[in-house]
Amino acid sequence: MTNGKVRRGRLVRDWHRPGGRSDEGFTLVELLVVMAIIATLLSIVAPKYFNSLNRSKETVLRQDLNIMRDAIDKFNSDTGKYPEDLAELVEKRYLRAIPVDPVTESAETWIAIPAPDAVGGVYDVHSGSSEQAKDGTLYESW
Repeated sequence: MTNGKVRRGRLVRDWHRPGGRSDEGFTLVELLVVMAIIATLLSIVAPKYFNSLNRSKETVLRQDLNIMRDAIDKFNSDTGKYPEDLAELVEKRYLRAIPVDPVTESAETWIAIPAPDAVGGVYDVHSGSSEQAKDGTLYESW
């Protein structure tokens, strides 16, 4: 005698655990163990991910500040005066667009610093964020 059924011309064996339960699927304990392993791995990886995300925002902020300061210096060298606002740098094609501050996520939060000896004009630019950087300094002081 065979211990199975014939389906479509094949012999399919019925393998059962004692007690009548089949081997299909996972037990609750197996699922909980896998979920615990995944949670442990996520708790190790997540802080590193968010730390690298903050470092990349700081790098982008430094680059944006350098680009805008370079554009202000070029504008001053070409015209002999400082731009009235950051939008003038875009109008005169010194910048393609005012960059978005990666910390505040807005292009409207830049702080324009006027020239100390000239009347009006943008001499320098700082971030509008009052948050603290990884090195302990404030973004608005960069």
